Amino acid sequence: MPRPFLTADWRHLVMLNYEIDPAVLKPYVPRGVELDSWQDRHFVSVVGFMFHNTKVLGLPIPFHRTFAEVNLRFYVVRNVNGERRRGVVFIREVAPRRAVCFIALKVYNEQYLYCRMTHELRLPDNCVGSVHYTWHGSAGPLKVAAEFTGDPQLLEPGSMEEFITEHYWAYTRQRDGRTKEYLVTHPPWRVWQAKSHRFTGDPVAFYGPEFAGVLDRPSASAFVAEGSQVAVFRGHQLLD
Repeated sequence: MPRPFLTADWRHLVMLNYEIDPAVLKPYVPRGVELDSWQDRHFVSVVGFMFHNTKVLGLPIPFHRTFAEVNLRFYVVRNVNGERRRGVVFIREVAPRRAVCFIALKVYNEQYLYCRMTHELRLPDNCVGSVHYTWHGSAGPLKVAAEFTGDPQLLEPGSMEEFITEHYWAYTRQRDGRTKEYLVTHPPWRVWQAKSHRFTGDPVAFYGPEFAGVLDRPSASAFVAEGSQVAVFRGHQLLD
C-alpha cells in the first residue's frame, strides 16, 4: 500500500440521500465507470462533515487541520478483473480553506469551491443531539442539519446506510477527459438515524436547475455517521 496523500478524522457526517432519475446523472459519469444503484434506485447525497487532525503527506498544515466540508455526490461502480470497485463522484464540494480547494483541484481536479462556513454540534446526552453545517453561496446561505438520539448503531448488511457509506473509491474527470481513480480507506461507520433533518437554501443557484427538483423534495433517507480516521491516496489515471 503506498503512502496516503492525506489523512484526517472525518466526524459527524450528516447524510441526506435523494432518489434521482439516472438520466440526470449520466452527463456527470466519468469514462470507465457506470452508475451504481441500491434496489434498482439511484441516489445523490448532500454530505456535511468535519475534518480533524488533517495531514498532507504526513505533515500538518498550519490553520488547515480542522474545518468543515459539504459535498454533493452520487454513486458509481467499476469492474476490475472481477472486483467491483464501488465509488463516488463529486458534483460540487465546498470548504472554508482556500488552500484545501487549491490542492484538491490541482491533485484530483475535484470541483472544490471556497465558501464561508459555520457548524454546530451537540451530541445526545439524555436529550436530542444535533449537527448542522451552513455555507454561504452567491444567492445566500445553504444549510444541512439533522437531529438524532441514543447511541450510533452498526451498519445492517444490505441496508441503504451500508450502500451510502461503503463506497471506498472516488472517480473524477480530468481536464483531458480521462478519469482519475483514487482510494479512500476507513473502517465501517456506526450511524444514528435522523429524527428530523432539513436542507435549506437555493439549490438552483448552487447546484444548477437539474438538481433543484431533486433537492427540493423530501429525502429518501437521512442519518448521521459517527465517522473515523480516513486515508486518501493519490490515485492514478485510467487507461482509455
